[in-house]
Amino acid sequence: MSAILTPLFAVLGIMLLGSFTQKVRILSSDTEQVLNQYVYYIAFPAIMLIVLAETPIEGIMQWGFIAGYSLAMVFTYLLVVLVSFCTNKGRTDIAALRALNTTFGNCAFIGMPLLTILFPDNPNALTAAAIATLLSVIVFAFVLVTIELYHGKKQASPLMIVSQSLIQNPIVIGSCIGVALSALNIEVNESISIMLRQIGMTSSPCALFAIGMVLVKASGTQDEQPLGVNKAKKQDSNTPSRLNHITELSWINLCKLIIQPLFAYLFLSAFGVGEENLIIGVILAALPTAASVFLLAQRYKIKSAISAHAIMLGTILSILTLPAIDYLLRL
Repeated sequence: MSAILTPLFAVLGIMLLGSFTQKVRILSSDTEQVLNQYVYYIAFPAIMLIVLAETPIEGIMQWGFIAGYSLAMVFTYLLVVLVSFCTNKGRTDIAALRALNTTFGNCAFIGMPLLTILFPDNPNALTAAAIATLLSVIVFAFVLVTIELYHGKKQASPLMIVSQSLIQNPIVIGSCIGVALSALNIEVNESISIMLRQIGMTSSPCALFAIGMVLVKASGTQDEQPLGVNKAKKQDSNTPSRLNHITELSWINLCKLIIQPLFAYLFLSAFGVGEENLIIGVILAALPTAASVFLLAQRYKIKSAISAHAIMLGTILSILTLPAIDYLLRL
């Protein structure tokens, strides 16, 4: 049995527990929102800060890894946008949301716990997950700007919108503090380090539990038309036929679970990263779509049902694809 199955089943088990809890309504209906806010604003920034702060700056600035992983995301993004423009001409919001579904993997809430269990003696595993998470946050900010501009809700320049989005992001703030401490070679007080790690360690189980709850809620989601869009833009591209729905789900998960990791393997190999870092990078690229994509789709009423189903299907399919990819990488 592939070594990746043990941590993968542990991760999925926590998600299933969250789903079961939501189904039987043991906790209040807004529990997943509270958990997500706790993880987003407190726990995850804490673990990002301390992991990066206690990693030598040379270990963070892995330019080959950063370049290879970034290019894999960019090429996947552009491929999906190109195909989307062929099916929904002029809908940059739909194209951006589809591309986000295929590039924004769950590096933070699934990737980190998975790599922690899979590579317990490799400190670079968490650092790589932190780097991948930061790159994903940048893509998320870019997609947010694209959607805002399409619907005419922002008058500022795109660069200004992206900058504001990143500056206000607690994950980015925590990461920047961690990188600065590492670069300045400032040692974090041991008590503070323990505190931050203890808080940070709660991020993974809380996030996975919340994802399970969100997916149950998302399973009944129906797409709605965006508000404030003119009549020409209101064509109902969000309620495709069943065949189109299945085709779109298949395409999204093909790109996320197969094509992006393939690009990652090619680019990371081209940049000559080490064997273990290559495996880590490809596994991060092969993770299913993060639940944050559904929250964005729901907020703007763009492909929310597709996003919810893509996350659920991708998470289930990853039980097969991740062990297969891990096995092939170790041949």
